[in-house]
Formats: sequence, C-alpha cells, structure tokens
Amino acid sequence: MPAQQSNFKRFVEVGRVVLIKSGPSEGRIAVIAEIIDHNRAIIDGPTTGVPRQSFPYRHMTLTPLVLTKLPRAAGSGVIRKQLEKEATVERWNKSAWAQKRAAIEKRRSLNDFERFCVMLAKKSRRDVVRKTLAKAKASA
Repeated sequence: MPAQQSNFKRFVEVGRVVLIKSGPSEGRIAVIAEIIDHNRAIIDGPTTGVPRQSFPYRHMTLTPLVLTKLPRAAGSGVIRKQLEKEATVERWNKSAWAQKRAAIEKRRSLNDFERFCVMLAKKSRRDVVRKTLAKAKASA
C-alpha cells in the first residue's frame, strides 16, 4: 500500500521562519531555534529585533521559508550568519505576503488628506480605463 500524501506543506521545524502574530514583536519574522514541546518553541530574530524567547505556536504563523542546515539550539550568532548567508530577510521582504502586509500598514497610516488624494487618483485611473474601453468598443 503506498504511503499517503500529507495535505500540510509547512511544518514546525528547527530553522523554520515564522511571522509573529501578537506581542511586542508583532509583524516581525523570527526563526525557530529549538522545539520545546507541542505548544511552544524557542524563537530568535537577531536581524529583525526579535529577542530570543520561548513562544507559543498559536501566536506565530509558519512561513514557507526555512533556513537549511541550522543545528538544533543554535545561538543568535549562528542564526544571524545563516540569515545573512541565505538572504532570508530580503527574500521575505520581496514575497507577496510581506508586500501585501506593508501596503496594508501604509494604508492604515495615511491621514485624511492622503486618503483623499488616493481617492482622486483611483477616480482618475477609473475614468481613463472607462474611456479607453468605450473607445475600443466603438471602433470594434
């Protein structure tokens, strides 16, 4: 009988990059340095400002990024070198997930006048699209 394929693609493992969902480091990424038990892991983010700490899985989201060949219980220095060697933070910043989060954060930080300017820009773009579509329909 063939082995059954798992539906899960991301697993809790040493070297897995996680996105923190709550606490003072919310929105930052860190790396799982050691697995404590089925509820908690030791995470560390030496390049992202996340201190080494025990953290519950329910307050982190697993990302598709993994540090390869990271030893168990690696110190902050080893994790920092591996992060820089594999350019993991840059890969995260280029991902669609991180860019979408940045866009949402930028949208939230706009003041009233900036929101008004965005509305006008969307309005003018919509008019340009509508006019070109009408012109294309008329010529067809």
